[in-house]
Amino acid sequence: MLRILTVLGALILSPSLFAANQTSYISDDVFTYIHGGPGKQFRILGSVEAGQKVTSLEEQQDDYSKIVDHKGREGWVLSKLLSPDVSLREQLPALQAELTQTKAELANALTTTDSNAQELTQLKAQLAKVQKELASSSEDRDVAQLKLATMQENERFEMWQQGGFIAAGGLILGIILVYLPRPQRKPKNRW
Repeated sequence: MLRILTVLGALILSPSLFAANQTSYISDDVFTYIHGGPGKQFRILGSVEAGQKVTSLEEQQDDYSKIVDHKGREGWVLSKLLSPDVSLREQLPALQAELTQTKAELANALTTTDSNAQELTQLKAQLAKVQKELASSSEDRDVAQLKLATMQENERFEMWQQGGFIAAGGLILGIILVYLPRPQRKPKNRW
């Protein structure tokens, strides 16, 4: 009952409802008859199911509005049973199609998310492996640099050592040469 009153209030407050050839809908919670004139005393031409789409014509008398139903029949129905809102009967197929599409998109997004998660896991594993290899290479580089520095230091030490040996040998040779007897000159008068 409250819904009918709400629909009736919306109908009274809505001036666009009474425009010529406006699409309206029979309220979702009723089943009504189409009468041959504006009242119950007129002959019943047929019925219109709840939520059925009808075209409102600009004629109105008392509590009745003239309509053309989905079968093309022209007749009168209670004005309070007309609603400018799309009925649930009309909305349901569109909502079901939208729901199906949304489910497909969600499934696709979940598949993509799972795929992205797997790819991310693989990339993290590869990154960890590369970082491990980088750490190993850095250690190898540090060891090689230490060996190179040691080799350079040893080379310098050997050069100093060889220079020391040469200087010591020269010093000893110089001392020996100083103390060696000098050869005497032969007298010129000897034959």
